[in-house]
Amino acid sequence: MSISAWKPAQSSMTNFSVRGMMNKHQGKDKVVVVLGATGTGKSRLAIDLATRFGAEVINSDKIQVYKGLDIVTNKVSNEECHGVPHHLLGIIDPEVDFTVHDFVHHALLAADAIVQKNRLPIIAGGSNSFIQALVTNNTEFSSKYGCCFLWMDVAIQVVHSYVSKRVDQMLDSGLVEEAKAFFDPKIRDYDYGIRRAIGVPEMDEFFRCEGLVDGETRAKLLKATINEIKMNTCKLACRQVEKILRMRSEFGWQIYRLNATEVYLRYGGDANEAWEKLVLEPSTNMLAHFICNENIDPKPTAYEQLV
Repeated sequence: MSISAWKPAQSSMTNFSVRGMMNKHQGKDKVVVVLGATGTGKSRLAIDLATRFGAEVINSDKIQVYKGLDIVTNKVSNEECHGVPHHLLGIIDPEVDFTVHDFVHHALLAADAIVQKNRLPIIAGGSNSFIQALVTNNTEFSSKYGCCFLWMDVAIQVVHSYVSKRVDQMLDSGLVEEAKAFFDPKIRDYDYGIRRAIGVPEMDEFFRCEGLVDGETRAKLLKATINEIKMNTCKLACRQVEKILRMRSEFGWQIYRLNATEVYLRYGGDANEAWEKLVLEPSTNMLAHFICNENIDPKPTAYEQLV
């Protein structure tokens, strides 16, 4: 289910303005935080909600904040943003370390600027350590903002299947060529900047060996590299879910879980219909209640208890 295959859903709340409706939450301005593992539809939800509620998106993915490697890092394109302003997306020099402290500083500035325009900040991305530092560890943010947490959840085995297909699509879109243009044989350190992105260190051995082997061996090396990228992406998804559950337990966050598994088990129009019913409609209602200061009760599900 590629993000490029959809358009923002239309509804009676499309272009809904928060001006005059954004009652402060316990004296604070409001922020929406979209959580979820890689490949679960966080960007799609953030953009759909932004088109409905007059919002702007703040990227909280520590890799997508960098310039370049758009295929490897799976950034949303300008077309896929559908006119929704995005902050902290593809703006940092790829050789610079963008730390959690940098994120907190710039995300707070972005949220303040968005609120000054009477618009709603939506923070979306998979770097949960960034979210934790902003929401829990930064007193300025916590004193200014009340948060509505939305968790895009998909059964982990379905996520694994989806991200495997997504890596194949990225391969068809030019992942190898993009990574090769970035490859520098003099560099072996992949612990800083955009070089930490899954898909960059895994390609190192392949690029060093491909000119020294025959075509058959090259194909085997590439297959092994792609499998490693898939495996590491699946491991990341598991860690992200574990972190979300840990944050909810440790900090007592009221997180509203949106089970999008069925969306990923359907195709075409059926998938879009499931998205509307299972994800967009409940999250829209949830956010409307949040904006109007109505009580929200995100009850745990059997799946959450099982996890």
